[in-house]
Amino acid sequence: MPEDRVDHAKLRHHGDVDARPGMLDFAVNVQGVAPPEWLRQRLAARLSDLGRYPSAEEADAARRAVATRHRRLPDEVLLLAGAAEGFAMLPRLAPRLAAVVHPSFTEPELALREAGVPVARVVLEPPYLLDPVAVPDGADLVVLGNPTNPTSVLHPADAIRALRRPGRTIVVDEAFADAVPGEPESLAADPAPDLLVLRSLTKTWALAGLRCGYFLGAPAILARLAHGRAHWPLGTLQVEAIMATASPAAVAEADRHAETLALGRTAMIERLTRLGVHVHAPADGPFLLLRVADGELLRKHLADQGIAVRRADTFPGLGPDHLRVAVRGADEVDRLVAAIRSAGV
Repeated sequence: MPEDRVDHAKLRHHGDVDARPGMLDFAVNVQGVAPPEWLRQRLAARLSDLGRYPSAEEADAARRAVATRHRRLPDEVLLLAGAAEGFAMLPRLAPRLAAVVHPSFTEPELALREAGVPVARVVLEPPYLLDPVAVPDGADLVVLGNPTNPTSVLHPADAIRALRRPGRTIVVDEAFADAVPGEPESLAADPAPDLLVLRSLTKTWALAGLRCGYFLGAPAILARLAHGRAHWPLGTLQVEAIMATASPAAVAEADRHAETLALGRTAMIERLTRLGVHVHAPADGPFLLLRVADGELLRKHLADQGIAVRRADTFPGLGPDHLRVAVRGADEVDRLVAAIRSAGV
């Protein structure tokens, strides 16, 4: 799509804009309002260390913990101040043409376009299955999510591997991969030299305000991404959080949470479907893509009822009748269902 026809404001829109303080929040995909108690205590224990600079030794320890968690080598890990920092680094790979698979999270496309990188949108039609043939042969960088925000589609790992071409780098945004029990289609442990996997701690661990994540990939690519980066790119608490959540106990806790979330998602799909709402399925992420008549009016009606849902027309390939809702507990879903019913959907 020509640059002069791209709405950067839409690409910059995120769910937190849709949720005002005090609203019941289905717009943001963060699970919970705060990190678990054990993680809060571990972070609080480091507050007295904030008077000194983060140490290289601690960063190395966090890198080793992440490497062990994903069966990688430490030099295949690049710690990030959130996944958004990883997207902002992509232009440093100097692609001639970047292909972004949509509908998907818009931050990587925005980062690439603002850096002057030519971008080709690969817009998938329902049921949003990945078609490697649809990606232009000339694209030397391909970016996609798995599971994909906002469709909740989980692409098979082999379909992503089918995108590989000589001279091409594939970036897989796995920000929600730990919300899938067992992470069956994750490529985090794949050592392929042309594959970059991006992970975030924001969603499962309710750390949106701390900005934590990491890239997994070949050392040569990670070095290009990190070139010119400021010294001390992560603070002490960020490093501590990354190390803590990479532990075997934390990984097991995340998988148990993913199992619970899957049960809640199934129940939520059934309840919304009974209302006459079209829910895209199968769904594997901690969110659901809805299609309703007069979606914009419904979103405003829900806001008047104190309920925030994510507008989805900002995602390329979707329109005003699409909405995204986070998977929530039964009590919250009760309120959502009642509010939708009151709108006459």
